[in-house]
Amino acid sequence: MERREFLKAFGAAALAGAAGSSLWSCRREPDEAAIGAGPSAAGSAALRWAKAPCRYCGVGCGVEVGVAEGRVAAVRGDVASPVNRGLLCVKGYHLPALLYGEDRLLHPMRRNASGRGFSRVSWDEAIGLIASRFQDALAKHGPGAVAIYGSGQWTIFDGYAALKWVKGGMRGNNLEGNARLCMSSAVGGFLTQFQSDEPMGCYEDLDAGDDFVLWGNNMAEMHPVLFSRILERKRAMPSARIIDLGTRRTPTTDYADLYVEFRPGTDLALANGILHLLFERGQIDRDFIEENVVFKRGKESIAEVGYGAFGAEAERYAFEDSPRDSTLTEMQQFLADYSPARVSESTGVPEGQIRALADLYGDPSRGTVSLWCMGVNQHVRGTWMNNLINDIHLVTGKICRPGSNPLSLTGQSSACGTVREVGTLANRLPADMVVTNPEHRAKAERIWGLPEGTILDKPGLHTIDMFRALMRGEIKAIWIQTTNPWVTIPNLQRLASMPRDDRFIVVSDVYPTPTTDAADLVLPSALWVEREGAYGNSERRTQHWDKMVEPPGEAREDAWQVIQVAKKMGMERLFPWPEGDWHRAMFEEYRSFTIGTGKDLASYDELRATRGMLWPVVGGKETRYRYAAGHDPYVKKAKGVHFYKAKGYGERAAVWLRPYHPPAESPDAEFPFWLTTGRVLEHWHTGSLTRRVKQLHQAVPAAYVEVNRADAAERGIKKGDRVRVETRRGFVELPAEIDGRGKPPRGTLFIPFFDEKVLVNLLTLDAMDAISKQPDYKKCAARIVRA
Repeated sequence: MERREFLKAFGAAALAGAAGSSLWSCRREPDEAAIGAGPSAAGSAALRWAKAPCRYCGVGCGVEVGVAEGRVAAVRGDVASPVNRGLLCVKGYHLPALLYGEDRLLHPMRRNASGRGFSRVSWDEAIGLIASRFQDALAKHGPGAVAIYGSGQWTIFDGYAALKWVKGGMRGNNLEGNARLCMSSAVGGFLTQFQSDEPMGCYEDLDAGDDFVLWGNNMAEMHPVLFSRILERKRAMPSARIIDLGTRRTPTTDYADLYVEFRPGTDLALANGILHLLFERGQIDRDFIEENVVFKRGKESIAEVGYGAFGAEAERYAFEDSPRDSTLTEMQQFLADYSPARVSESTGVPEGQIRALADLYGDPSRGTVSLWCMGVNQHVRGTWMNNLINDIHLVTGKICRPGSNPLSLTGQSSACGTVREVGTLANRLPADMVVTNPEHRAKAERIWGLPEGTILDKPGLHTIDMFRALMRGEIKAIWIQTTNPWVTIPNLQRLASMPRDDRFIVVSDVYPTPTTDAADLVLPSALWVEREGAYGNSERRTQHWDKMVEPPGEAREDAWQVIQVAKKMGMERLFPWPEGDWHRAMFEEYRSFTIGTGKDLASYDELRATRGMLWPVVGGKETRYRYAAGHDPYVKKAKGVHFYKAKGYGERAAVWLRPYHPPAESPDAEFPFWLTTGRVLEHWHTGSLTRRVKQLHQAVPAAYVEVNRADAAERGIKKGDRVRVETRRGFVELPAEIDGRGKPPRGTLFIPFFDEKVLVNLLTLDAMDAISKQPDYKKCAARIVRA
């Protein structure tokens, strides 16, 4: 930007805060002459520019990366990207600094025999050690004794290499990604209703909708670029409305036309209350329902479903639903218990607001977009809550059309593209396939050139059970990549107190973390544009980038690390590609899983030539709206929708009847507060990257606890006072924040989890969703006292 353009945008940004405009309207407009030109656009002849997606969240903003003298020297929003059109958030504008922290891991390091400290080893030694320890565990204990735990930060290449090694090479299924902790309930929702994962809409819904209902989603901080698109829609069309449903006021609330505050964990009652009114008033689309919907019920009692966190249940937690057919009439009868008066009593939401929400969803003349993230997913009934949001859209027919869709958002750069699409979960294979289906196993074995019966038909351990098995000593060797579970696992005290004995823990990362501190072997990984990669974002957009700079020291990409260990174990046949030119071949092999399935990925060459493409990509054309006639090439009807992936439902979507259940733990006389956790604008996840960016760290240097002003006054707590927050599992000490950017109601506390010096997950409960196996980080009972 020229200085004059910057000042103009800065002035408009100030107005955005004061008058409800948006940064989206101030973004740079595309200038084809400047795209990729670099020097003239940046004012520096030394910079060479190339495209990449942002390294952080699941929005997938396009970034142009400026390289000079072998270092990333600058970034700018990519005006050619359809995701962000030149705009970035504060984290995105500081991307270069994440590469250059002073404490980068540079060499493989092995824990000394004394157990104290590490010593440098060669890559050959490290690879040989991993191969030996994993082979030994396999020989003595079988594939259930080994595991690999990755994340939604894995590139598609990393995840595919791990998938092939674990399921095709070691013949096990103990493969998980940390996305189990953040969006597996959304996966459960889509799979139980459409028998195919991921949304039907895209970000263009934010430019076309009339009403935006945010279910426990602080978009202004967590997804600010997408929120700016909503604000721009509202600026351009003043009749557009934002409805913020939450358990505390946040910066998002400041922009909302309606703020609806509900008691933690009662969102299922609220959603059922909306459905009750839609049926009672006749605001359902009966023609759409008759043509496109079936009704289902499953296990519903607390005794049958459980919470997966107490006593013996916590160690051997298992649940299997028993779906049965239902009817529209039965649903209407089921919803009779959710009258506005009853729902108001359960949730604390005034009856008038419940009716207003039903009015909004029931108005056929207005497009409605529902958006959610961790508030819905990190929930003991997260899958059910996803079902209910989708139910509302299905019974009103507000689905699969521009400006009317349920749109789940994700928190990691490739939680969708790698964990969900590649299938780096204990029960999955690529393209919606699962290990329990013999046809799916046969297809994978055929593509991988493996004998029939190679792939194990029993799912492995999901994340929480994986770490419980590690604590019990049943997992003997685990490799952790691109994630920090010694900060993120709930009820962390159990993991922190685990004896070391004969367990072997490998950690690949870019900086020291509490997880590398627990490792027996630490491997240095290449980060972001220090290697070639591909991500998939929340709207089904797959994006590719080229390697732009060399990684520091001996750091290598995670996929390379896995491939070398597999080869050392005698599994060369799984990775037959040339050493220096394997990314294209690997991607095209992975892509072959998707062709003809309705999840068709663009080719390697198409992705290199574009700013990403929305699958399914057929004949070089992307799909903005799945299941919709005129948009989705797999839909042959002239108009309407066709849920062609739902073969088990007669190619219709399932509306589920899901009751309200109370949380696994609620406040009482001993622990009278709700405790909830989450993120802040400036930091991302456990902060292992953003805390090394000076400007972001200075903005929010440490964690804090938000306390309601009245609660604080009663306890003699002032802003900045050191306080102690306790639960039945542990305690932390940290400063109190009163009337900050987040404002909890009376009886509620909030702590962000980015600060590894304040391990909030020492406090959290490892109760989980029965279907998705996703833990509930959002609600447990706590107390607060002055430290």
